Amino acid sequence: MTPVFAHGSLRLYLLKLLDEKPRNGYEIIQALSDRFGGTYSPSAGTIYPRLSKLADEGLVVKQTEGRKSIFEITDAGRAELERRADDLDAVEDEVTDSVRRLADEVRSGVSDAMKSLRAELAAAARDSSSAPPREATVTPDDPDTRTTSRVALYEIEKAITDFRRDVRTELRSHIAAGNEVPTSLIDTARSELARVREQLRVR
Repeated sequence: MTPVFAHGSLRLYLLKLLDEKPRNGYEIIQALSDRFGGTYSPSAGTIYPRLSKLADEGLVVKQTEGRKSIFEITDAGRAELERRADDLDAVEDEVTDSVRRLADEVRSGVSDAMKSLRAELAAAARDSSSAPPREATVTPDDPDTRTTSRVALYEIEKAITDFRRDVRTELRSHIAAGNEVPTSLIDTARSELARVREQLRVR
């Protein structure tokens, strides 16, 4: 994934977030995730060292409330924001561009995942339509057997079509809401489809 913030920009953006209101580390991470529509969520290892550096510079102050450390901007921090107002505007533009870029990357990843999913579904449909019935108690030429097989094929193909439609709708709604599609979901979809296909093969 391409870098989200240019060098030094995250530091300035943290001051902006703390200028809005005091926050603890988790709230800062959540605020950044919200600003990026869920496409970017920095780790604690990224945020806390920068907060500590800002505290060392006197731009923020850390206060302990129970088990939480609350960070609050100081007058010196606000003066820094005012002094670098033009830089902050540029950072805001960076955030907008980053959100757009990350969303494009997510859409591309989902598109690739859906292509793979469609291939798996098509393979499952081919296997189900070509596999001979293995539990038939009458001859394959029996009209009742042929009718039952056609009905089963129709129901399976309809289920696959409905599944593709529902997955596409859910994914689009998920992304439109600014949520991230975990790669584990792709692995789960593939494994479940493979499991269904294997059941058809062993019958």
